[in-house]
Amino acid sequence: MQPLEGCLWELYSTLDAALNALLLPKFFSMFRWLLAALPLLFFACSPNNVSDDNSLKKYFDENNVNGTFGMYDNGHSTFTIYNPVKFSDSAYLPASTFKIVNSLIGIETGRVSDTNTIIPYDGVKHGRPECEKDMSMSVAFRLSCVQWYQQLARRIKKDTMQHWLDTMGYARRYGKFSIGNNIDTFWLDNSAKVTADEQLGLVKKLYFDQLPFLKRTQRLVRGMMLWENNANYQLSYKTGWGHSDSGHSIGWIVGWIEENKHPYFFSCY
Repeated sequence: MQPLEGCLWELYSTLDAALNALLLPKFFSMFRWLLAALPLLFFACSPNNVSDDNSLKKYFDENNVNGTFGMYDNGHSTFTIYNPVKFSDSAYLPASTFKIVNSLIGIETGRVSDTNTIIPYDGVKHGRPECEKDMSMSVAFRLSCVQWYQQLARRIKKDTMQHWLDTMGYARRYGKFSIGNNIDTFWLDNSAKVTADEQLGLVKKLYFDQLPFLKRTQRLVRGMMLWENNANYQLSYKTGWGHSDSGHSIGWIVGWIEENKHPYFFSCY
């Protein structure tokens, strides 16, 4: 690993651990307030089925963050969005939300056979002891272990990864994305950038088996995203954490919540 790549990995690993250990509870507190506020909003959608709801701004302000949030009610075909310009026009590194795509490509290409496939620990210390061991894809996904997925990306290789990203149309907001020589860092170092709108579209297509992968592949990845499953709802998501070009912290949560087979897809930056 080159020195710069090592620094990037150490920085990202620290941030990702901080999100899970310290920042995630606060982030989810804001996110749950957003979910709680939404049922009353779906009935106020404009004629074109998009509601620009600035009342959601207070949840961001209360947590001293800037960002955007969008939810699509699949049953009523309505969108509720806070900060629509940022939602559709501003692109940022996907960080660990790219584990969704990396997993899909890894399974589809046979680099891993399923979510139980184990990739051995590479022996390099990165400051997250929970990730410094042999582990399966499902464990690496749930712990958001960067080095496991970097190894997977190297197994996939540049040309194959580029082919699938092109097929998906991934990270195209500012034109066609090229991996270059960053096969194991491009989703961490601001080479690839995605919008919140694109993230919502990704999880919506994944839910309905509409991505260009086998249904088995998509089903396996959906299974790793399921975090809460009870009699009232099922909540599936992936988080991401990193730094922008300007050095600002970036947090993502993307996924869906399902009630009685009725999905609501969301993307929060």
